[in-house]
Amino acid sequence: MKQLITCIFILLVLFIASCKKDSFITSPDAQVSLSADTLHFDTVFTSMGSVTQSFKIFNNNNQKLKLSSVSLKGGAASPYRIIADGIPGPEVKDVEMEANDSIYVFVSININPNLANLAFIVRDSIEISYNGNKSYLQLEAYGQNANFLRNRKISGNTTWTNALPYVILGGIQIDTNATLTIQKGCKIYLHADAPFIVDGTLNVTGEKFDSTRVYFKSDRLDYPYNEYPGSWPGIYFRGQSKDNVLQYAVIQNAYQGIVSELPSVNANPKLTLEECIIDNIYDAGIFAVRTSITARNCLISNCGATKESNNNITLALGGDYHFTHCTVAGISNNYIPHQRPVLGAYNYALQNGSFITAAMNAIFTNCIFFGDSLVDGNEILADKKGTDSYLVQFNNCLWRQKAIPSFITGLNNINIQGLDSDKLLFVNLDRSKRIFDFRLADNSPAIDKGTNTAVIIDLDGKPRPVGAPDIGCYEKQ
Repeated sequence: MKQLITCIFILLVLFIASCKKDSFITSPDAQVSLSADTLHFDTVFTSMGSVTQSFKIFNNNNQKLKLSSVSLKGGAASPYRIIADGIPGPEVKDVEMEANDSIYVFVSININPNLANLAFIVRDSIEISYNGNKSYLQLEAYGQNANFLRNRKISGNTTWTNALPYVILGGIQIDTNATLTIQKGCKIYLHADAPFIVDGTLNVTGEKFDSTRVYFKSDRLDYPYNEYPGSWPGIYFRGQSKDNVLQYAVIQNAYQGIVSELPSVNANPKLTLEECIIDNIYDAGIFAVRTSITARNCLISNCGATKESNNNITLALGGDYHFTHCTVAGISNNYIPHQRPVLGAYNYALQNGSFITAAMNAIFTNCIFFGDSLVDGNEILADKKGTDSYLVQFNNCLWRQKAIPSFITGLNNINIQGLDSDKLLFVNLDRSKRIFDFRLADNSPAIDKGTNTAVIIDLDGKPRPVGAPDIGCYEKQ
């Protein structure tokens, strides 16, 4: 009998505990927490939706809890949108939460255009009500008006100013005999389906300050997508394109940075690059096919994400090239593992199962070719086939090179094959934080080892000495 009474008592306790767990806590002392206190959205272009972010609401009680509401304070007029526990807002009522459980709240934003040219801040908050208590999560986004161009062909001479950024959807094409001039400070954001195709002439007139350079990059501005390579196709200079000049342009995060094909239709280089940066490119930074390019003070860095990718600079099927004071570097990081030489120069291409060849003339002066952790230790890959003329020459260049092909010519080159640390060469290469500063370190072997040229400034627009300048795109000041 005593044992029976004990069993009944235990069952009664368990029943009461079970009932308590299944009942809702109504005390104002109930504990609720949020996984964040603020959601911040990076620049969102007007009329384009943002990515979706989320946070969690935690029921920190041993009983069920009913949230009276999860609501946007701005109501239906808010540019933000929420989905709480699978139910769309702006207000979601009577949300039941199990004991010691949590729910997700998803948030996005769509900003309407206004009259502002500059970026503006759009704020709201989410109110969580329960048992007479209120908790808040803050929402903040930077809105930006823009010029939106979809599948646009430029047929006449056109100028883009820096009043508003340009967002390209579906691609843009500069028609034959048309010229697009892009003024200093312009920012061009391209969607994943948007190549920048040049059949006419592209004239970029940036200047040396960060705010006055011209930027070509992905329209995904939210982290981490804003750092992904291969986020938009790239800039393509096709057969009839001519007289293209890019000054202080920054090309980032493309699949291919610049592609130029076929010779110039006149005596000028098909493409002139001055003080340009091409960085974080999935395939080649510059892919040139039997064309003509003149480049000075350019940084081509961290390109080629796979072993099958092209080099930072790939020169194929010959052509005419002059690179002066350029830094070509590959540093392994989370997005771009350095697995290919940074320069490839070939006078041939494979077509329909057979090699075709053309004359190659490539002169590199005062340039750096550097990469970390390349297995065979060669950052320059040069090869030739057939009997066409082949001149690949390096003068006062600094490279990491184990084997130098006999048909490569040049004078006064510095081989840093045995350099123990890249910190002796550059200021800061922090792979974990993705900080790559290719300015020269205090005791860099590139300092004062260049030959005198007509180049009187560096990539920062700072002066170079008349005598012995530094090798690479930056001059140690």
